[in-house]
Amino acid sequence: MEKSCSGNVAAPCNQGLGNYLAGDVPDETKWADCVHCGLCLEACPTYLETGHEHQSPRGRVHLIQAVAEGKVELNAQFMDPVFTCLDCRACETACPANVQVGGLIEEARGQVRRALPLTGWKGRMSRFFLHGVFPKPRRLERLGRVLHLLRKSRLPDVARKTGVIRWFPAHLDQLEQVTPQIGVPVRKQFPEIVPAQGERKKRVAILTGCVMDLVFSHVNEATIRVLTRNGYEVHIPKEQTCCGALHVHAGEREAGRRLARRNIEAFADAEAVLVNAAGCGCAMQEYPEWFREDPKMREIAEDFAAKVSDVSQFLYDHGFEKPAGRIAARVTYHDACHLAHGQGVRDEPRKLLKEIPGLELVEMPEADRCCGSAGIYNLTHPEMAGAILKQKMEYVPEGAELISMGNPGCMLQMAMGVLRHGPKAEVVHTMELLDGSYRKGEEPCSEEKSDGPTP
Repeated sequence: MEKSCSGNVAAPCNQGLGNYLAGDVPDETKWADCVHCGLCLEACPTYLETGHEHQSPRGRVHLIQAVAEGKVELNAQFMDPVFTCLDCRACETACPANVQVGGLIEEARGQVRRALPLTGWKGRMSRFFLHGVFPKPRRLERLGRVLHLLRKSRLPDVARKTGVIRWFPAHLDQLEQVTPQIGVPVRKQFPEIVPAQGERKKRVAILTGCVMDLVFSHVNEATIRVLTRNGYEVHIPKEQTCCGALHVHAGEREAGRRLARRNIEAFADAEAVLVNAAGCGCAMQEYPEWFREDPKMREIAEDFAAKVSDVSQFLYDHGFEKPAGRIAARVTYHDACHLAHGQGVRDEPRKLLKEIPGLELVEMPEADRCCGSAGIYNLTHPEMAGAILKQKMEYVPEGAELISMGNPGCMLQMAMGVLRHGPKAEVVHTMELLDGSYRKGEEPCSEEKSDGPTP
């Protein structure tokens, strides 16, 4: 059998690209413009935390190029900085040469996972969730029911009182505490086509997502109400699946492409594809890059990606009914990395929030600094994620009662930040606040009445 460039039995080496395996190699055009100026350093959470060059965007780009030049092996030492990256894309915003570090990182992770596949319990857990749960809505529903029954049984409370919880990692206990009550997935609640209120402006489709519909189905409900309130007919394609972002982040690029193909087909008839999860929206807009070695599929993916928008951007760009219900609270806004850096959506959510009567928007310093969630990074790298979260919580303005954002992973991570470090603020999705204002506006005497900060 042929050996991989790392010495493990694997696919044959591509001698034209140093130590990378043949096929789906990191794109050399992405690193060609990097002049190692260092402007990315202050934007990188892992570099700021460690001070190590190889944990910086500049250092990672250099290592990825060095493997292509045959100077560095495709091994565990290379794997560490590549997988310790949060893939937050803040370096791309800071880079004057527009080096696509995120794409390079994901391509390098794909190479690492082919050369060094996960084994043992890590491999089993990865296969279980990435292949056996997230892409399968029925299994997600079953998992949701199990989690609901677990909560209802109060076993987690018993485990804390008896001290059994100490046998488990602390961050998992905290994650359980901040996870909302599991609701009913919207695909079970709503028909495949939800009619617009009043005259129909446009037909749109929404991605329900895996984590979003499992843990934050109430956010999906709010999103559908907001869209229909604004005259949009909402389609919920039954054949849609996980966006594939978690798979590509984990180096499972072929699995990500399979899911992308299914979604492209499922949303084929949609005029617009709207997403309320920043990581999912960013991934779907990057489907063409996933198919860069397949010209025909890349063209199809480009047409699809052009239809994908974050729901806050879509509403602002196409016009929305000004909400009338008063929410008397101070809110601050956290820029989810894949919304701000990945999609360039910053102003639109803030402008929506500013239209809500009674809501005072207080800007958060370093609002676009990563919170440490990064998909499942807070599970795979809990110590680094915790250090980054601690720093993030120091930026939350004093007196903020609500922290608004547009990504489910960020919502869980920031809720853990509130639990660990304070302040006592409620973490909400932007669509929840807009929906809350619309619904309050329908109440009698809504101008004189306020239920406080909870929408």
